[in-house]
Amino acid sequence: MGAGPPCGAHPARGVKSRQTAGIGYASPPNGPVGARKTDLTMAVRRSTKPGPRNALYAQSGGVTAVINATAAGVIEACRRHKGRIGHLYAGRDGIVGALTEDLIDTGRESAATIRALRHTPAGAFGSARYKLKDLERDRAKYERLIEVFRAHDIGYFFYNGGNDSMDTALKLSQLGAQTGYPIACIGIPKTVDNDLPVTDCCPGFGSVAKYVAVSTLEASLDVASMARTSTRVFILEVMGRHAGWIAAAGGLAARKAGDAPHIILFPEIAFDREKFLARVKETVDRKGYCVIVASEGTRDADGKFLADMGTRDAFGHVQLGGVAPTLAQMVKQAHGYKFHWALADYLQRSARHIASRVDAEQAYAVGRAAVELALAGKNAVMPVIRRKSSKPYRWDISSVAIEAVANKEKMVPRGFITGDGFGITAAARRYLEPLIGGEAYPPYRNGIPQYATLKGVRVRKRLSTVFTV
Repeated sequence: MGAGPPCGAHPARGVKSRQTAGIGYASPPNGPVGARKTDLTMAVRRSTKPGPRNALYAQSGGVTAVINATAAGVIEACRRHKGRIGHLYAGRDGIVGALTEDLIDTGRESAATIRALRHTPAGAFGSARYKLKDLERDRAKYERLIEVFRAHDIGYFFYNGGNDSMDTALKLSQLGAQTGYPIACIGIPKTVDNDLPVTDCCPGFGSVAKYVAVSTLEASLDVASMARTSTRVFILEVMGRHAGWIAAAGGLAARKAGDAPHIILFPEIAFDREKFLARVKETVDRKGYCVIVASEGTRDADGKFLADMGTRDAFGHVQLGGVAPTLAQMVKQAHGYKFHWALADYLQRSARHIASRVDAEQAYAVGRAAVELALAGKNAVMPVIRRKSSKPYRWDISSVAIEAVANKEKMVPRGFITGDGFGITAAARRYLEPLIGGEAYPPYRNGIPQYATLKGVRVRKRLSTVFTV
């Protein structure tokens, strides 16, 4: 997991903070959250306009089963502070909506609709994979955002995303300071990959981990029941480009030694073809079948992805073409076993019907905390989840400077992976199990979940200039 918050988070009301090695951090009592003091921290200055200033919320990158719970936390917290926050807008399709001045008035949504966001998957306001580079190369885009903020008297910006999104929030806070525009930029953690540093876990991960663990268990029972005359090898490919947290979660399906999954492939462990094929054969000989959970980011000793398509996505990341079929063909050629493979793909991150209750609660909490941080005068910070204990699982919220998170990745520690590189250790299980705890089922009608539908009322544009993405 890595160490606790760099230099320590700085809790509110005189509570001492300390950096803690391993999993979990020192915990402040309940109450307003604080942040580590940095050069970018500032009291949010009053606008030249009288009255409370407005706020903007935007979702970024791949969505999750619980990102809308975070949105609900932000919206409900803003509504509780009407005397200090005027209108709360949302960017339609994330930062793209902010750049094009395509804003949604969240105030036109009913309280019941906002409550329903807590059990609605995907990004209700729309999200985008649209990376802003550094200030030197993309200064015009950052200046455009400040222009939109100024036009709508936006004094608070809540950006809900992962590593790259935190970098954008950091750069915006820097430009605001340079230009003298008072803007509090608060990052809000979100990523199914669970690869943001400092925070104990990332909202969105607990639910995808639960989906993968349950799917692995159920698929393994299916394969075992037919292995004598049908499929011998089953491969489930899961998300995780550089960090194998989701693949590790598949290991929770095993309750005792020898249970499926029999092989987990992590990006952190270089893939050894001969060692892998030998383990597959040994498992089939011993058990009659073999279940494999493979991270999409599985790579060889030279760092090349097994499923590299030779193209890149909008963030500049290598586009992966499917490690599961690659592995399946490898097994077929070497051993001749009948196989099946599956891609969890969007199913794993959108499965709100089997979301982790812990994950849903944490997602809401970081949204609410982001507003508290902004109103406390903080800038360029991000709320983080701190583990107080694993049994029973207890956690609370603190905060860190965004610069401690932006463009950084947290990998699965070697101590969480078994010596042979194919499984998870007891330490990994102690970390992972609490995060998938509990159920938070959505309401059902006629057998189908009932999810929120927004009005999505557009805010009137104030700028004459048009920005084209």
